[in-house]
Amino acid sequence: MLDSFLVALFVNEIFWIIRDVGMSRSSKRWNQEHQHDLYVKKAHKEKYRSRSAYKLIQIQEKFQVMRPGDWILDLGSAPGGWSQVAAGISGERGRVVSVDLVKMDPFPGVRIVQGDIMEDSGIEKIRSELEGRKADLILSDMASNTTGIASVDHDRSVLLVDAVLELVPLFLRHGGGLIFKVFQGKDFKTLKEKAFSLFEKGRVFKPDASRSRSVEVYLIGMQYRGIGLFPGSMV
Repeated sequence: MLDSFLVALFVNEIFWIIRDVGMSRSSKRWNQEHQHDLYVKKAHKEKYRSRSAYKLIQIQEKFQVMRPGDWILDLGSAPGGWSQVAAGISGERGRVVSVDLVKMDPFPGVRIVQGDIMEDSGIEKIRSELEGRKADLILSDMASNTTGIASVDHDRSVLLVDAVLELVPLFLRHGGGLIFKVFQGKDFKTLKEKAFSLFEKGRVFKPDASRSRSVEVYLIGMQYRGIGLFPGSMV
């Protein structure tokens, strides 16, 4: 019995060693790619806070989801690349409310909310910055820390998307739009159908700025129907 226990313990230790080594190599590869990445260099040159800004720029070029004067809610926004792009388009007549758990340095044209979208306190802060009105567009480039295990990363992504979808009836005007990131996986089809049921039009898009090996895609909902997630629920 003791021998079996020791063998099991040894196998477990080997598993974690291999996992840590694999993650270390993965991190090293990511750092090398990051240093030579075209969009990283471009973001630095054009003074965007993140390379992901170009994902939203490419979505905008394809679907024209933002207009001058729009009020835009950006969820999980740190370090602020998407909010920068949104503020540049919405302009002085519009408003961008940028929400994240972590503190962000202020920047022009953006109202920053530090809070949790899954907590009442965070929701109230958002409502205050929107001054009681609803947004023309909700953005979410949120992603939890990836593990390198596709199924785990997908499940975490689904939880975040569900949280975003629950905010749609609260903060999106009738006829508005939604753009959010999701990792493809076993629940992708169900998630897509649930999200698109809230909109007249829905599209799946992977910007060129997304890394080729990434399983991330963006779901784009257009012309919000003014309904909730549950049958018969209206806003």
